[in-house]
Order: sequence, then structure tokens, then C-alpha cells
Amino acid sequence: MQSDKKSLIRSFFLPFLFVAVLWAVKLAEELVPVDLSGYGLLPRTLTGLAGILFYPFLHGDFKHLISNSVPLLVLGPMLIYFYRQIAIRAFIWIYLLSGFWLWLGGRESYHIGASGLVYGLTAFLFVSGIIRRHTGLMALSLVVIFLYGGLIWGIFPLYKMISWEGHLFGLLAGVIMAFAYRRKGPQRKKYEWEEEEEEDDIPEGYYDPGYYEDQGEDYHGSDEEEHQDPLLRYIYKRKKGDDKS
Repeated sequence: MQSDKKSLIRSFFLPFLFVAVLWAVKLAEELVPVDLSGYGLLPRTLTGLAGILFYPFLHGDFKHLISNSVPLLVLGPMLIYFYRQIAIRAFIWIYLLSGFWLWLGGRESYHIGASGLVYGLTAFLFVSGIIRRHTGLMALSLVVIFLYGGLIWGIFPLYKMISWEGHLFGLLAGVIMAFAYRRKGPQRKKYEWEEEEEEDDIPEGYYDPGYYEDQGEDYHGSDEEEHQDPLLRYIYKRKKGDDKS
């Protein structure tokens, strides 16, 4: 119990640090003062490539910053706590993919803000819990959709000043990463009756080399076995004397 509590507390560290950097950049921009929006992502330009790295750290005003900070401080710890083994890799891929796709397909204007990451994390947490069929993670998916289900409207071009493309590409990156890492990280527990069903589908003695000896010297598998995994289908033991002329 104490270990879980410490793990939960530690899961806030990196998201808090990331959000702290966002605020530090905005405060510096206001205090100097200087306009850093020119370092945002400008699609299909060489200078705009650097914006793939910088644009999530830039925000138009404090309202924009707050609207991204709160969900990052909610979704970030969720990702790290429940998907500790793959959290960093999933975040980096969502970050880079959403930015690169925005550079390729976004409107010709400067795109700034971390909202694409918010959409990516939301999509990853929701889809990942569903496709893993893990009871706890599916419950987490319901929590995420309850809190941020309304974000779906942000992927449509309803408002000219909102980068709906950044939202859309962030969401797509999150979905793709959920499928890419579906076999890594926490997995659904298999019950005994499920394992027994899988064993019933395997012929008795299938993994015993003698099983293939009994089929005859030229046996290569029945029509049904021809469609099985080739790594299993072609493993068999020759009878003595097969190599003699």
C-alpha cells in the first residue's frame, strides 16, 4: 500500500516538471517582453521543422496555457502510473508524430500550444484501455472520456483561430500508439477456463517430436495445418534412414 502511494506521488513529477517549463516560457515572454510565436510550427517550411520541438511550449495567452496545463497534470500522471513501462516512449512518439503530421498537413500559419499532446494522451488512455480488455484500464478509459469526451469537437474546423489540425493529428497519434504498444505494459489477466480452451485447440502430442514420426516419412501437414504458423508447421523430426540413399 505504501509502495503504491509512493508510485502515485512519483507519477506527478514529470508532468509537473513539463507544465512548469510551459509556465516559465510564458512568464519570460511576458516579463521581457518578447513574442515567441515565431518559433511555433509553420507547416511545410524548413524553419517550421524546428517548431515540431518548440510549438507545445508556446501559448497565446494565460487562458490558453491554463486550458492545457490542467489536463496535462491529470492525464500525464495517469499515463505514468498505469502504463509505467511504456509511458515515456508513448509520450515521445505522440509528441513527434503529431508535430510532424501537423507540419505536413496543417494550414499555412503558426501553430502553438500543447493541446495536440492533450488530445494524444486522451486518445491513448481511452483506446488502450478498451483494446486491452483490462478491467481496471477500461474503468480508466471511462473516467477519461467522462472528463475529456467533449474534446472531440476540437478536431473539426469550427473556429478559425483554433488549430483543429493539431488536435486531430494528436488524437490520431494517440490511437496509433495505443495499438502499437497494445502488447506491452499492463495486460489483462487470463483465467483458467480461457487457458484450458486454448489447450483444447492443440492436438495431443503436438509439441512432441514423436507426433510427427507417426505421420509418415513424407508428412508435411494436413490442409488444416497448412494454415498454421509456419514456425510450428515445419518443425518435425526425420525418421532414421531418411538421409540414406
